[in-house]
Amino acid sequence: MNENGYRQYKEQSVMTMTKGELLLVLYDELLKRLKRAELALDTENYVLFEQSAGRSVEIVQYLKDTLNYEYTLSRELSSLYDFFLYELSRLQAGRKKEIIQELQPLVKDLRNTFAEAEKAV
Repeated sequence: MNENGYRQYKEQSVMTMTKGELLLVLYDELLKRLKRAELALDTENYVLFEQSAGRSVEIVQYLKDTLNYEYTLSRELSSLYDFFLYELSRLQAGRKKEIIQELQPLVKDLRNTFAEAEKAV
């Protein structure tokens, strides 16, 4: 019963979020998955690594797919997301923690930029 109630609560909270809040949730989840992938490499847990890296790709692809190209910024974000996807493919192929460490600050900066924009609205 509690699990069902929690799931309903999560669904309701997502349904009442603004687009900006949803975007921040996606970036937070991306950062969480990158951290998990990094920790999985440290412990040689390659199943968790593949799950985390794969989910990171899904999140970035979703962000790219949902861009509104009526705005000039969307083209620039699309290029940035393409870069993220390329780096994530390199990460999956080579399992190099350095790639994660290069991506994390870029994702954090982008997330923080959107957080500031959300506050200004």
